[in-house]
Amino acid sequence: MLGFKVDYFKDKLAVVTGAASGIGKAVAIRLAERGCRLVVVDRDASGLDILAGELASPPIMSLIVDIASEKAVKDAVRRVAASGAIDFLVNSAGIDHLDRITECSYADWRRILSVNLDGTFLMCRSVGQHMIGQRSGSIVNVASWLAKAGMAGHGPYAASKFGMIGLTQSFAKEVAEFGIRVNAVCPGAIDHTQMRAEADRQSVERGLAPARERVKFIPLGRMGEPDDVAGVITFLLSNEARYMTGQAINVTGGLWMN
Repeated sequence: MLGFKVDYFKDKLAVVTGAASGIGKAVAIRLAERGCRLVVVDRDASGLDILAGELASPPIMSLIVDIASEKAVKDAVRRVAASGAIDFLVNSAGIDHLDRITECSYADWRRILSVNLDGTFLMCRSVGQHMIGQRSGSIVNVASWLAKAGMAGHGPYAASKFGMIGLTQSFAKEVAEFGIRVNAVCPGAIDHTQMRAEADRQSVERGLAPARERVKFIPLGRMGEPDDVAGVITFLLSNEARYMTGQAINVTGGLWMN
C-alpha cells in the first residue's frame, strides 16, 4: 500500500484559477501550507496581492488572465510550463447571473458559458497537453450541485456546470492511460464567496430569498464554507485518491445526494 504521505505535495507545482477569492483562495492556502509551489490565476489583481500576503510561502507566479481568452490561456500556460512540470490544476474560476431563460440576454448567456465552460476547457486542454508529455498529473474542476439539478433563474450557470461534468468525464477517459486523473467537485450553497454575495444581492433585488434561507433544507444545518470544498479538492489531488477519476463529488451538506 502506498499510504498517505505528509510531504506528498511538497515542491509540486499547482495552478489554481479563481484564486483571488472564495474556493480558489481556500485551495491555494491549503496547497501552500502543504509545500506546493503555486501559480495563482485570476482577473482580480488586488485580490491576488492580498492572497500572496496570506500564503505560507509566496506564489512563484501571480497571473492576471482572462481564462475565456484562448490566446491568454495559451500564453499563461506556456510561461508556467517553462518553470517545470505542472502537477496539479484546479479550475475554480466561475461567474453566475440570476435571470430566467426567457429574459436572459444572449450576451449574458455567452458571458457565463465563456468563463465557466470555455475557460475550463481551455485550461484543461493547455495544461493537459503538458501533463500528457510528463505522463502524470491531477486536475479538479469546480462544478456545482446545479450541475446535477437545474434551478429556476440559474439556467446559463447550470448549463455551464452540466457541461463541465461532461467535460470532466470525457477528459478523464482520454488521459487515464497517461497517468492523469480528472475529477470534479459539486459545491452546494457556499457562504463567504463573491459569487454567493452577488447571487444573494440579485435575489433580494428580485424579491427572492437569499441562500441562507435554504439552510433549513440542508441536513447538516449550515451553509458551506470555502474550506469545506478545498478539503475535498485537496483529497482528490492527493495520492489518497489515486484510484479515483471521472468523479463529480457533492459537497453540499446533504442538500443534494446522489
